[in-house]
Amino acid sequence: MTDLTFLPDRTALEAAGLGVRYRRGGWALRACSFRLPAGRVCALVGPNGAGKSTLLALAAGLLRPTEGRLRVLGGEAGDPGVRPRVAYLGQDRPLYPDFTVAETLRLGRELNPGHWDQAAAERLVHGGNLSLHARVGSLSGGQRTRVALALAFGKRPELLLLDEPMSDLDPLVRHETTAALMAEAAENATTVLMASHVLAELDAVCDYLLLVSDGRVRLAGEIEDLISAHRLVMGRYEDAGTPREFAAHTIVEARTTGRQLTALIRPDGPVRGHWEIAEPSLEELLLAHLRAPGAPALLTPSAEPRTPLDASPKAAA
Repeated sequence: MTDLTFLPDRTALEAAGLGVRYRRGGWALRACSFRLPAGRVCALVGPNGAGKSTLLALAAGLLRPTEGRLRVLGGEAGDPGVRPRVAYLGQDRPLYPDFTVAETLRLGRELNPGHWDQAAAERLVHGGNLSLHARVGSLSGGQRTRVALALAFGKRPELLLLDEPMSDLDPLVRHETTAALMAEAAENATTVLMASHVLAELDAVCDYLLLVSDGRVRLAGEIEDLISAHRLVMGRYEDAGTPREFAAHTIVEARTTGRQLTALIRPDGPVRGHWEIAEPSLEELLLAHLRAPGAPALLTPSAEPRTPLDASPKAAA
């Protein structure tokens, strides 16, 4: 019998017209539509207040949308059949400081009967040279993060939601913890959606991108495809405005420093003129789009939602 969990066309998350409105009247998210295929490790990027934490809370079933819908693993977020298949780790990493590591893992096992992998949880703990008898309150920030991740992976989730899980760790510990996280995700074909501000490190661990700004999706899709769709154009330029050679292309951002112009564009055909042209790095791509919130959005084909906004859960399953 074929295990449908690992088929490449499975969908982990799919949003259609998704919006969340604050009680005071503003919008945390508005008109968001995208698709995240299963099995990807997706970076969720955006400035503070962009709606990243709100999106993760929606996917975890902790919030309900004001408008539109968000389907999670083929069902409705928070449904009893979906919740056990999703693990969520927020920024506060809630743990009981008086519990030992062993007691913490036992709590995870008791809260997730039939969905607990003790071996996976202990691998993450032992990988950080942690004693099962150590009390959580005595651990360093990096060690507590490992315990929190052990709880998340012990649940054997199909979808792991991480909200800045390593923001307070030093670079070495963050690198080691991220490597352990990615190893477990690969071993279990877990879909990961990870919010992060560490742009330089995302390229090494993520293969998918979701950029949110001002509550809207700006970029979504495979990182390689999004990078390939852009070009970094540089050269000497002393005139006002943008070069006329750029008129046929989509300009994401153009900046002039002295007599040097640097622009990120989506080329529509050859770029004419005496310009130096290069493929941008992921960090250059993200920073340009974050600095230019008015640039047109781009979703690769795999990120285009397939479910109509008014489709019923039964019809969309």
